[in-house]
Amino acid sequence: MEAEAVVKDWWLYHGTGEGADRRARLETGSPPPWRDFTGSPDPGYAPPGCEGPAWERTRRRGEGYVPDEQETDVVNTALHLRRPLLITGKPGVGKSTLAYSIASDLGLGPVLHWPITSRTVLRDGLYLYDAIGRLQEAGLEQLRRPAGPTGPAAPATATAGAAGTAAEPAAGPDPEADPEAGPAPSISRYLRLGPLGTALLPQDRPRVLLVDEIDKSDIDLPGDLLTVFEDGGFVVPELARLAKEDPTVAIGTDDDPDASVRIPQGRVQCRYFPVVVLTSNGERDFPPAFLRRCVRLHLEPPGPEKLARIVRRRLGVDVEAGGEYLELVQDFIDRSGDGDLATDQLLNAIQLRLAGAWSAPADRDRFLKTVMQHLTGPTA
Repeated sequence: MEAEAVVKDWWLYHGTGEGADRRARLETGSPPPWRDFTGSPDPGYAPPGCEGPAWERTRRRGEGYVPDEQETDVVNTALHLRRPLLITGKPGVGKSTLAYSIASDLGLGPVLHWPITSRTVLRDGLYLYDAIGRLQEAGLEQLRRPAGPTGPAAPATATAGAAGTAAEPAAGPDPEADPEAGPAPSISRYLRLGPLGTALLPQDRPRVLLVDEIDKSDIDLPGDLLTVFEDGGFVVPELARLAKEDPTVAIGTDDDPDASVRIPQGRVQCRYFPVVVLTSNGERDFPPAFLRRCVRLHLEPPGPEKLARIVRRRLGVDVEAGGEYLELVQDFIDRSGDGDLATDQLLNAIQLRLAGAWSAPADRDRFLKTVMQHLTGPTA
């Protein structure tokens, strides 16, 4: 059997459960001089903690991850250097789950999730601005204003004078002179930080951000991320333009659109660089400048010993004791030779057998074909 990884003194992440002492070391540790940021937290803003439904989803997903020594070494390297962690590997090997494991193990709150598509641009991750909604609201405000002291403007009519001239149209309301006209709708109602923007808020502890499947992005996105990763912050132009009139504006976050976090001078600047986990299925290459700024980890499909540890942690089943469940692990390994399978397909198979499903011996072949369909290669 593969031995559990021996804990090393310099490790912050262990992958074995929440550790307040290790989180304290993470928060108070000295960063590299070039990764030390100066953002000041908003004392009126409290990020989500280790409670509530969002945290429970993070905890439950992360606690089942089983890292080996090499994986743990690389994760801790990224934590100490305060660099993004780029994880590559085939679908289903646990790339995304590792982000939840880091958050759960160190008690860093719910994971911020930014799924990437071919249409995703940098601003989608930084902030969202509903410009159309603001224009519509401004238009409605104009309609709500009273037309004037004598009511709506009357249509123009011709006077019956000798000169035969047309009367001037009645004057409409003057917004500048209308004492009942309220101020324009605040821009804060139409701005909200995205997952990357929320992760970069200055806080006393880092948040975990999962940038999922970055290899599906437009070719420009990795390059666009470089400046943000180096600076640890960004500017919201819509707020920067208003800085003289309104130097500090409170807006919502990706966690809670109704939250109120103050953004001074339109700039978000982190205090502690977030734990950024980028996943890739290897569908494209990345530019060297991007790779240089990441700590890279490649996850191989788990072997029989690691599969046994995963099943034991997730389902409480000791497959190494022999019997049907050990046979299912071997079936999973054998079928993986013909095409890619995901680890959760093995967990699904064992869960079904624990529930008594597909119990007839004659159903075994159909059972395996049903729950262990290849993700690539042959489907049979």
